[in-house]
Amino acid sequence: MRSLLPPLALVAVLAAAGCTGTTTPNAEGTADGSSIVLADATEPATLNPLLGYGRDGVSKIYDGLVEHRADRSLRPQLAADLPQPAADGLSWTVRLRDDVKFADGSAFGPEDVVATYRALLDPASGSTERAAFGSLAGVEQLDVRTVRFALTEPWAAFPHQLVLGVLPSEAFSVPLRDVRPVGTGPYKLVDWRKGDRMVLESNPAHFGGEPRIRRLTVVFVPDDNTRGQRMQAGEFDGVELPPRLAQPFANASGMRVVTHRSTDLRAVTLPAGPVTGDPAVRMALNHAVNRKGVVDNLLGGNGSPAATPIPDTLPEFYDPAASFAYDKAQAELLLDQAGWARGADGVRARDGVPARFTLMYPIGDVVRADLATAFVADAKAVGVDVQLAGLGWDAIAPRLGADALLHGGGTPFDPDLTAYQPLHTGNPWGYSNPRVDAALDAGRRLLDPAQRAAAYRQLQHAYLAAPGMVVLAAVQHTYVVRDNWTGYQEVVDPHAHGALSWGPWWNLEKWTAR
Repeated sequence: MRSLLPPLALVAVLAAAGCTGTTTPNAEGTADGSSIVLADATEPATLNPLLGYGRDGVSKIYDGLVEHRADRSLRPQLAADLPQPAADGLSWTVRLRDDVKFADGSAFGPEDVVATYRALLDPASGSTERAAFGSLAGVEQLDVRTVRFALTEPWAAFPHQLVLGVLPSEAFSVPLRDVRPVGTGPYKLVDWRKGDRMVLESNPAHFGGEPRIRRLTVVFVPDDNTRGQRMQAGEFDGVELPPRLAQPFANASGMRVVTHRSTDLRAVTLPAGPVTGDPAVRMALNHAVNRKGVVDNLLGGNGSPAATPIPDTLPEFYDPAASFAYDKAQAELLLDQAGWARGADGVRARDGVPARFTLMYPIGDVVRADLATAFVADAKAVGVDVQLAGLGWDAIAPRLGADALLHGGGTPFDPDLTAYQPLHTGNPWGYSNPRVDAALDAGRRLLDPAQRAAAYRQLQHAYLAAPGMVVLAAVQHTYVVRDNWTGYQEVVDPHAHGALSWGPWWNLEKWTAR
């Protein structure tokens, strides 16, 4: 949808509105606060957890065996107790609640857990989540209230994966794309007008009690400026906005602007190849980038500089000494020593190959586009020519092994879930580093917290010695929330966030009207 006003005009309108001291009622006009309307930039492609929906939990429609608390710890959800590991770490046993029903009234039991995870593991099912459960070998029912998961190797982070939504065993009589979205969660789907909105209603039989907010409407509005205008017009009760569009709402009566720290890391991937695969180019680009300048100027302070895929939002694993100095002279020296000589046009070349590559970013993502533009300028300053390409995801996916990408990802719950897939040998961009692999494998297999922390600090320094991408920053997420409810609890967001996931509304089922 096209913006009706340019961004600066929107800011002026909102600032003027804030000065009036007026407010608007709930978007749907309910005096009792029993409904809420949220806007989301991204519409889910599916509501099936085995096809990627609710990957980090809190998906409104489904419950996992466990869920994450605001402090990043785990608590039982469909499980009666936290998962228990065997002494050798090769299996985890989970005892289940006996008071749970699906939203259609059918009873929840161990057969549903077994069916869900077996479908995930079955190559014929088409589940997109198989790779994320790489060490899971199988699942079995032990008795009427207990299941056991078998692993191919010890995996300390495995319990965090059990936020996966559980489906009824009967669901798997049809292909995954045709499975109805029926879960045990606090809400159930009642309407989905694709390209426009989704409506959820409270599940009165939820074992945690029926939510006080009975109706949740999520309207899909990709354009930032349009979301801001419609929020100001009273159409929504909450949105995510870039900081410069969100800030004027801080002066509006009845509104609140909240900012969440996140592990939403933004990085430039550097695939194997004559330019981006060259160790000197990779190291030079890491020294050429002014990360603090990116955060202070481009992000307006709404983020934190990052050099490795272990951000400061994982404090027990993060090493603040693991960083690259911003040093353009060092970057130029590294390129000179590696034989990348500047040409008359300022672009370096070696053996007839220009230091030039394409950097993709998802079209429509303003923050990634801005970060990509800043990276291009820093690379140009040391003689590396980067060509930008804003593309749709369908066009990006086939090119991951050939072209660089302004990548986004990360979760605050465990470093294994943030760092293993993008760094371990076998990642989509072809990066391979035996020392990094060894540290990642140790961090995955060790169960002792102190030993794991040491392994991830070793990982960061092994990565610094031979980086495979240019990690730029962990961006913060900024939201505007109508202040008509209580229950908001600040969290550290993962990369995946929004009206149906993490963000201010992660615990919406616990909110009540003021």
